[in-house]
Amino acid sequence: MISTCLAQNTPEDFLKEHNQARQEVGVGPLSWNKTLEDYAQNYANGKIKGCQMEHSNGPYGENLAEGYEEMKGSDAVKFWLTEKPNYNYDSNSCVNDDCGHYTQIVYYPPGNVIGQRPY
Repeated sequence: MISTCLAQNTPEDFLKEHNQARQEVGVGPLSWNKTLEDYAQNYANGKIKGCQMEHSNGPYGENLAEGYEEMKGSDAVKFWLTEKPNYNYDSNSCVNDDCGHYTQIVYYPPGNVIGQRPY
């Protein structure tokens, strides 16, 4: 039996969602980075067998998402962006719920640095 994943995106689809959110808060756009792509793919390949959802603790900021059926990469970004209402810029903190995935999207280098605003 061969399993095929049909839910894919091009890098442009994935970046479009990130950059739209970044533009809304005045942060410059991201561009596709082959070094980062290779790092992420290598890390993901090492997790396939056990399907562990663990951050790499590497040099890059990262968000993880567990998808089912036809979840695309852009769908994961849209899901992370649902945390935007939980971020309070004035206090630079999350309110009521988690916002770390959202702040990771709008910050570079790696986000969620204590004492620093994401934008």
